[in-house]
Amino acid sequence: MHITLNGDARDCAPGTSVSFLLDAAGYAGKRVAVEINLEIVPRSAHATQLLADGDRVEIVHAIGGG
Repeated sequence: MHITLNGDARDCAPGTSVSFLLDAAGYAGKRVAVEINLEIVPRSAHATQLLADGDRVEIVHAIGGG
């Protein structure tokens, strides 16, 4: 299936969870915010939220600083 991740086209397997996508995209263990089709996905739902064909996913990585 095809999704858009941070503005770039990406293929992924049907049944891909947000957690799996985060791991595959290199965000494993990092503090991120995830939005699918303009709706925030709570961290508690990352393992159970499945992606669908055509989803637009935005991942924002938190960066500390002062």
